[in-house]
Amino acid sequence: MQNYLLKNCLLVNEGSIKATDVLVKNGRIEKIAPGITIEGAIIEINAEGKHLFPGVIDDQVHFREPGLTHKASIYTEAKAAVAGGVTSFMEMPNTVPNALNLDLLEDKYTIAANTSLANYSFFMGTSNASADDTLKANLHKDKICGIKIFMGASTGNMLVDNFNTLDKVFRESEMLIATHCESESIIKSNYDKLKAEKGELSPADHPLIRSVDACYESSLMAIQIARQYNTRLHILHISTAKELELFGNMMPLKEKRITSEVCVHHLHFTADDYATLGNRIKCNPAIKAKENKEGLWQALLDDRLDIIATDHAPHTWEEKQGNYEHAHAGLPLVQHPFLLMLHYAKEGRISLEKIAQKMSHAVADCFQIKERGYVREGYFADLVLVDLNKQHTVSKENLLYKCGWSPLEGFTFPATISHTFVNGHLVYENGVINESHKGQRLLFDRN
Repeated sequence: MQNYLLKNCLLVNEGSIKATDVLVKNGRIEKIAPGITIEGAIIEINAEGKHLFPGVIDDQVHFREPGLTHKASIYTEAKAAVAGGVTSFMEMPNTVPNALNLDLLEDKYTIAANTSLANYSFFMGTSNASADDTLKANLHKDKICGIKIFMGASTGNMLVDNFNTLDKVFRESEMLIATHCESESIIKSNYDKLKAEKGELSPADHPLIRSVDACYESSLMAIQIARQYNTRLHILHISTAKELELFGNMMPLKEKRITSEVCVHHLHFTADDYATLGNRIKCNPAIKAKENKEGLWQALLDDRLDIIATDHAPHTWEEKQGNYEHAHAGLPLVQHPFLLMLHYAKEGRISLEKIAQKMSHAVADCFQIKERGYVREGYFADLVLVDLNKQHTVSKENLLYKCGWSPLEGFTFPATISHTFVNGHLVYENGVINESHKGQRLLFDRN
């Protein structure tokens, strides 16, 4: 493996920005200091005027393998991820077959070990009938990111609406439980009412069907059960201002037992965008009215929302076409979350330091990831170098998703990612990807 010296970068890390050099040797960060000099075989990168961030850790993606590889694969989506500065990901269990036991989960780890350019972890899934298999993940809590529970409609047999199953998993889990919270009964009631009134539904009806109340009631239930057993709960993709009433910001993240996540599309789009983008922004939970977006931004900045993620969920272009009811729900986003947040930094909505906190530091702290998420001596060299003065426009020609489309096509970011390092390997450099090294399995420092 090559060693690197990044000279004169502006390091964005742990709440500050400082000019420094960073020495990367044998896959790790060996030294952080101004004026580093070194003899011997090393590649020097002139980073003057560029900002260096810790690699983004995306705690919620759907890479579709195994079973749905006509949409995406671990290889293709991890390739898109590193081009976007995402150096590690945690992938969801609603593949085919659903990852509902340790053997099926390990099959995914094997695929990733052979093909993923980014670091990886996979959630153990659960269903109404699989609580005992799910809880076997407790035996490997240093090697598995967490347990995923779909408390709303999902792919396959993964809706968990049996209270006895929920109670058992929340009571006995020794690991973080991540939940998709939407009330299936409220969604069905909303759908039946609108269908009876209108007949043919449109994308603009999606946030009315998968409503604010559907999200709030399900999140409230998850929090109530977690509090009963002091379970470590992480609620994914918060999409409503009302849900924010359920979270506080007074406690340091490492002391929180209940944490939350917001996704970039809920920070960027609003229900007004269905008029132009239609099914392209159909996702679960739905993108909702603009007052929700404003509430999410406020909660992100005051730390009621802990993490920024993507919920990257690619579908083929054909699967997103046709009428609203048949179009699949989900957006491909993992190549662009970092650039999108840099767009908002340029607008003055969020600081560079806060971006590093919410996309790297906080994810590492929330999941107790070992030796990642920060630019620290001794840590793995997962690093992203960006030029904040060079624009980048999304087009079909520069998309790496297997599905070949993005809801952000035509959008111009004010910044460009020039270099991405994964475990000290320069995997991405100015549009060129070096596939000679694969990513590593994330490990977790849990007692």
